Amino acid sequence: MNNATEKSENRNRYQTPVKEPGIAHFLFGDTRSAPVWLVVRVWLGLQWVAAGWSHLKIWDFNNGGYVHNGGASLKGYWDGALAIAPGGTGAKITYDWYYDFLKFLRDGGHYEWFAWLITFGEIAVGLGLIFGCFTAVAAFFGTIMNFSFELAGTTSTNPVLFGTAILIILAWRTAGWWGLDRYVLPLVGTPWQRGKVLGKNKKEDYDTGNTIPPTGGIPSA
Repeated sequence: MNNATEKSENRNRYQTPVKEPGIAHFLFGDTRSAPVWLVVRVWLGLQWVAAGWSHLKIWDFNNGGYVHNGGASLKGYWDGALAIAPGGTGAKITYDWYYDFLKFLRDGGHYEWFAWLITFGEIAVGLGLIFGCFTAVAAFFGTIMNFSFELAGTTSTNPVLFGTAILIILAWRTAGWWGLDRYVLPLVGTPWQRGKVLGKNKKEDYDTGNTIPPTGGIPSA
């Protein structure tokens, strides 16, 4: 018995397969659910593009000065969040570490470039979701922004956008199937499965059809 066979048998000996519900397999492991995710991700992407576009209107000096006038709008937002320290009555921020982090950014004048980062970040996330290009990555960075806004005391639509993005991340193999991921992911691959650009894995030669391979790899276009 060679080492590869022995390792495979040892690995299988300690594996305990857990059968997933049919609906979970359909949504997260079957490319036939791609039309569902197309609607979800385009809707979410439009929310991000609209938010970023409203900040990018540098020709409109009545938009609050988000990316022009030195990021005045973002500074005002941080001022409001930092008005009362955590623990005080009416405090917007709960955690001291996040309060100190925002205070550091504000006092250091970092709102001038951070406003641009947020603006183009929102647009990039939205376009990635709409076109289905690195869909899960775009959704992940969307959750980072949602989480940051919520930590700063802004609820608004953030919980809904956050929850929707989490579902898209879980459906990373199928959410972008009706999009550019269908062609991009097999080329660039993932950290655990190399794409055609970097060289194919030996275990990558399988016929997937409409179902994701058991190894959790990238479906073939």
